[in-house]
Amino acid sequence: MPKQFWKGSALLSPVPAALVSCGTVDSPNVLTIGWTGIVCTHPPMTYVSIRPQRYSYDIIKDSGEFVINLTTAAMCRETDLCGVKSGKDTDKFALCGFHAGASHEISAPIIEECPINLECRVTEAKALGTHTMFLAEIVGINVDEEYIDENGRLDMEKCGLMAYAHGEYFSLGKKLGSFGWSVRKKKKKRKK
Repeated sequence: MPKQFWKGSALLSPVPAALVSCGTVDSPNVLTIGWTGIVCTHPPMTYVSIRPQRYSYDIIKDSGEFVINLTTAAMCRETDLCGVKSGKDTDKFALCGFHAGASHEISAPIIEECPINLECRVTEAKALGTHTMFLAEIVGINVDEEYIDENGRLDMEKCGLMAYAHGEYFSLGKKLGSFGWSVRKKKKKRKK
């Protein structure tokens, strides 16, 4: 199949449509972030890339803390709204009906309505051009109990998470497999 060649751009998709909360429980702020991901397993490390012009930029730079709140398809409108409104002149928590909850390890609040919250402590800030990347250690994770199965495992499919791909939001579909399933040996049936 023929392909067109385009100049380099930010087209890696899908990415999480995450809500990043910062500030404190008493004075919370939130912004929508698509530029985030995992960069290391041990220690667990992540990043968020934020334009210095964003209201949350200085809050995160000064505090060195933030929470990545994973969003659901049911939160699509609120997630988009938090990406186009500024916390400088809008209380986005109040506007969206979000509740700021206390984190366990940091002072930045979690968003109670999100099924999964990753508490993060900044280890490095690197200016990259239009954005500054805040590299951070994930120091704690909060998971709604309704998404934990009888074996104590997180049932991600049940969370109804949302993704962002090239300017559009998508709900995640059904589970297709799990890591390593393509090479696992089938269990042999025991003879009686």
